[in-house]
Amino acid sequence: MNSTDAPHMIEYAAKSLDFTPHETKWIPGSARIVCCGISPGSKGALRVYELERDGTKELSNDLSFRPQGIKCATFGASRDQHLAMGDYAGTLSICDLERRDGEDGEIFSVGAHQGLINAIDGTGGMTCGAPEVATGGKDGCVKIWDPRVDHAVVTLNPDKTSSARDCWAVAFGNSFNNEDRSILAGFDNGDIKLYDLRTNTIRWEDNCKNGVTSLQFDRSDIEMNKIVVTTLESKFRVYDMRTQHSQEGFAFTSQRAHRSTVWLSKHLPQNRDIFMTGGGNGGFNIYKYRYPTNRVGKHREDGTPIGVAGSVELLNSRVISTQPIVSFDWSPDREGLCCLSSLDQSLKVFIVTKLDKH
Repeated sequence: MNSTDAPHMIEYAAKSLDFTPHETKWIPGSARIVCCGISPGSKGALRVYELERDGTKELSNDLSFRPQGIKCATFGASRDQHLAMGDYAGTLSICDLERRDGEDGEIFSVGAHQGLINAIDGTGGMTCGAPEVATGGKDGCVKIWDPRVDHAVVTLNPDKTSSARDCWAVAFGNSFNNEDRSILAGFDNGDIKLYDLRTNTIRWEDNCKNGVTSLQFDRSDIEMNKIVVTTLESKFRVYDMRTQHSQEGFAFTSQRAHRSTVWLSKHLPQNRDIFMTGGGNGGFNIYKYRYPTNRVGKHREDGTPIGVAGSVELLNSRVISTQPIVSFDWSPDREGLCCLSSLDQSLKVFIVTKLDKH
């Protein structure tokens, strides 16, 4: 494509951290960023920054915000500034970053998993249905939590505890009304499982051949459209989720990227066909998904409807760190504004330009 139309990644601010970051999020309805992870003393570290004209200003710094290191966090199940966090001891906690009347503003806490909580996602805060939080743990379980009760409302256990695979990623989707909702889970052996929470059944499963590091629906509050799944060994897949074949499942296209593990992928909130990937080489790639002329075809043997995958176009790429990019968040309010953190203990704010041209 014409390079003059390619999105440009411009670094706006950079901060050095004194802890290992695992999650970086925009605080809803503000120009503030929360970054959390694990301190050198194995405590849960949390830092809050506010965006200013000439960079960022530190508002809060607490290297012992939680008794255990924070592995994952989300604002997805809250209309307010309630941060749901999963830690190294398997505890799910929700803290009000504004209230903070107690030591850490904790408003909910429960022992969720046996061991590390690897992944978390939330939904219902601003969309259909009840507010819920999903967690995936080292124990191989996927659990759904309603913050109004102190026990899991849905628990999806592995077949055999002795051979349970680590759940590395979870994502809500298909939440387009008050009844329908699905949860997608990815595991360290490459398995992907789609659970229909309305019927309480496994709707679909597949294997990506490599451990699943992240997965995300392009939008969680619409009927399933497509998902991006990133894996070890430099690969990611884009599945078309509109047409499911009884034998073949969902159609997908597979791509290689970064020449190292693809750690994560995030869709642009303002345009669900544009998404980024973060690599183990510190690479930051921007892609656009292009739909096929016809998204539904006929199976060559039985003639039943089968999905047709589209194609993925690389719009631009840039190596911005010497270490893996482990967390990333697009601003929901400003197109192209994003924050990220990497294992070189740094937090960066970028502006990605010209996204409106694609």
